[in-house]
Formats: sequence, structure tokens, C-alpha cells
Amino acid sequence: MNKVKSIADAVGLLHDGMTVMLPGFLGVGTPKALVEAVCERGVRALTVICNDGAFPDVGLGKLVKRGLVRKLIGTHTGTNPELARLVAEKGIDLELYPQGTLVEKIRAGGAGLGGILTPTGVGTAVEEGKSLIEIGGRAYLLELPLRADVALLYAHIGDRAGNLVYRRAARNFNPIMASAADLVIAEVANLVEVGEIDPDRVMTPGIFVDVVVRGVE
Repeated sequence: MNKVKSIADAVGLLHDGMTVMLPGFLGVGTPKALVEAVCERGVRALTVICNDGAFPDVGLGKLVKRGLVRKLIGTHTGTNPELARLVAEKGIDLELYPQGTLVEKIRAGGAGLGGILTPTGVGTAVEEGKSLIEIGGRAYLLELPLRADVALLYAHIGDRAGNLVYRRAARNFNPIMASAADLVIAEVANLVEVGEIDPDRVMTPGIFVDVVVRGVE
């Protein structure tokens, strides 16, 4: 099945108010061409699930700069002063988690779990409003799963059926987000024909991917 579309057609599937998963660590592993296309189309009021705020002109920072983000669910904003300013001025809602907890919440969403139990955050502000469960004399927080309407991924190599290979740090959030969204759009730097990727190298099978677009390195 050929899942390749133009970037314009792919981004045309998005609409205002969506929850979007955006992978990457400080912008590394984020789909540059898709982010640019979302900015050009001006899809607004987005809730973005992303590890961090990246930088003002990198990754999520571009969406923030264009005023397209209503809420960020992530782990920190420290590298993006524009994002920090908007959060302080209540221009963007912010929901923060410890990094490992955020990853596990997304993984739980992809696996169909009802949540995870973690000791991280017990006794701190992180536990506010959450259920505490004691097991074996130790307290755990119940963290609920995270899913999104759409995940915008980035892969170093991808074929027309959506089988993906990530490179280096891009392997952090891309694979888990691939399983935790209703619609998955993958930007691939190097598009190849089906059968050209050694099955042992595939990190996200095409069954998780709905749309493939040609991207940039």
C-alpha cells in the first residue's frame, strides 16, 4: 500500500483544536518540513505533547512563535524564553511531568494500558490531584495514559508502506508516539521502495503509520 502524500495534503488532515504529538529532544528528531507546513497553514489552538519547548526557531518553538499552541504537555521550557514568557503571561497552558513519567504515559497510551504507577514525584508538587496507591509499603502515583489525535514523526529512512528507521537521538520519542495517536504522519528524509529496508532494521512497522511525506535531513 502506497501511503505517500504531499506535505500539503498531509497537513490538510489537521484542524484547529487538535492534540498533536511532536517528537524530538531540543528539536532533534522533530519533523522540520511538517512543522513548517503547519505554520504556513496556520492550524491553531493546538495542544502539543512534546518533551520540551526546544528553541524559539527550532521544532515546537516555531509553532509557539506563530501563536498556534494553546497548551503544552512536556517536561520543561527552559531553553525557550519566548515559551516561558507566554506561560508566565497565561498565554499558553502548561502541564509538566518528569521526563521518564512523560515517556511512560505515552507508552501506556500506545499499549492500551489504563495508566502507570511510579514513585517519581511522591511527596512533591507532582502528586497534586493524583491518586496515591501503596504497594508493599511504598507509595506510587497513578499516572494516566496520554494519546493524541495526530503524531507528526521524523525518520531517517522510510518506505512507501510506512516502515521507518530512525537515526541516533531521533529514536527517543518517535517510536513510542507512533503507537499513541489516531493519525500518524511520518516525514522521511530518505524515501525508498518497499523491500529496500532490511526487516531487522525497521524500528516502527508500517502498520502504525497512516501517511508518509518526503522530508529533509
